[in-house]
Amino acid sequence: MKKAVIVAFDNFTDIDIFLTWDLLNRVKLRDKNFQVKIVGTASTHRSGCGIDLATHGSIEECNDADLVFFGSGSGARVVIKDPAFLSRFKLDPGKQVICSMCSGALIIAALGHLKGLSATTYPTAFEALRNFGVTVIEDTHLVTHGNIGTAAGCLAAVDLMGWAIEKLYDETIRQDVIASVLPIGQGQVCMY
Repeated sequence: MKKAVIVAFDNFTDIDIFLTWDLLNRVKLRDKNFQVKIVGTASTHRSGCGIDLATHGSIEECNDADLVFFGSGSGARVVIKDPAFLSRFKLDPGKQVICSMCSGALIIAALGHLKGLSATTYPTAFEALRNFGVTVIEDTHLVTHGNIGTAAGCLAAVDLMGWAIEKLYDETIRQDVIASVLPIGQGQVCMY
């Protein structure tokens, strides 16, 4: 069984979590054993737009997940300064797909997984990411190195999750999932 976890924290960006949740759950139409969970440090986390989101488990579940996703939001800048939060992660990019949307890249950098790599993030987080010693690619929406992927601009989640799904499965499942969310006439495939 493969497992993907989406890390939530207070003041996360709504679309990052909800779009990723939807895309990853579409994989379950191909693999009934694929598990998707939202995890956090509390039983609920409030989004930047005020939605209370129940979590399915604690962030320690990231440590044995096949895919770990960090969204963005003003809360990302808070958790990167919290040693207790960061110490709970024992991620291994040699065995896990680790990815982020916008300022979620700051979390991957704070965990030490972007050392010596380039990455992208939202323009308001360029300087903060550089402060971790990361080479920031400002003019592209998706940067990948092995099992680490960073994306910028909320709708880049489609490409980021496509990349992550292909890393876990194959090109066919990626194409099916992405085609299912494209506008009609751009590859739409009905999966339901």
